[in-house]
Amino acid sequence: MRVLLAAALASAVMASGCASRSFSMHNLPAETPAADNALAINRAAAAAAKAAEPKPEAASTTPLRMADAPSMYTYDPWERLNRLTYRFNARFDEAVFLPAADAYRYIPLPVRMGVHNFFSNLSEVPTVVNDGLQLQIRSGVHSLGRFVLNSTLGIGGLFDIATRIHLTKAPAGFSTTLSRWGVHPGPYVVLPLLGPSTLRESVGLLGDYGISYGINLLNLYRGNKTYALGVANAIDTRSNTSFRYYATASPFEYEAVRFLYVRKTLIEDGARRPNGRAKSLDTQAPAGR
Repeated sequence: MRVLLAAALASAVMASGCASRSFSMHNLPAETPAADNALAINRAAAAAAKAAEPKPEAASTTPLRMADAPSMYTYDPWERLNRLTYRFNARFDEAVFLPAADAYRYIPLPVRMGVHNFFSNLSEVPTVVNDGLQLQIRSGVHSLGRFVLNSTLGIGGLFDIATRIHLTKAPAGFSTTLSRWGVHPGPYVVLPLLGPSTLRESVGLLGDYGISYGINLLNLYRGNKTYALGVANAIDTRSNTSFRYYATASPFEYEAVRFLYVRKTLIEDGARRPNGRAKSLDTQAPAGR
């Protein structure tokens, strides 16, 4: 009896649930046409061909080794003397150079620009000679053209006419010539009043002065006027230089300036060499350093 009641109740529930819903039967699709089969075969063949293509090698994830990193060591055999010179330069700069440069800035800007252009034009003379020593004929003609234009139309170099007509300045000193000849920068040197340098740069400065002295343009490098021009050039250069000694308050300023100056020199050497590389100063490091 209980079984019959349960069967009747189940039949009533199914009848009430299906009364509110439409009943449909989904038939299986007809057999796939031949065109669809061919498309599927082509896709499978393309996928197989793509899978068979050689995959690019994955980038190496080998970490950088200490031997691959550039050395922080800089060849500075005269470090004690260089540090003394660096401190002297800092004190001289604070006591003499900076006050003179600050007073110089009170001069009207057109006058200061004329002085700056004048000394810049004089530097074209050793540039032309060094371009010739480097067999850079095109650069030499370029610098010579700048000098002629500024010396004539620019009234003795007081106005930079060449730059206005897009003949930009391309300085080249005797140190650049030595670099192109393959001379190594040599040890780090701090020059009195002039600041950071290398042995090659120091020789280059002497060479540039020798060129200017030998040519002696307008007799500017003879007599007392030479000293007056040197002082004026130094003050003009300092007034256009933003560097300040011990401005960072770092106890390692000497090391930072030395590192940056030498690395800049090596990068410039690398740009001048045919293979784009320059010898490191680390090759001159003493054994065990």
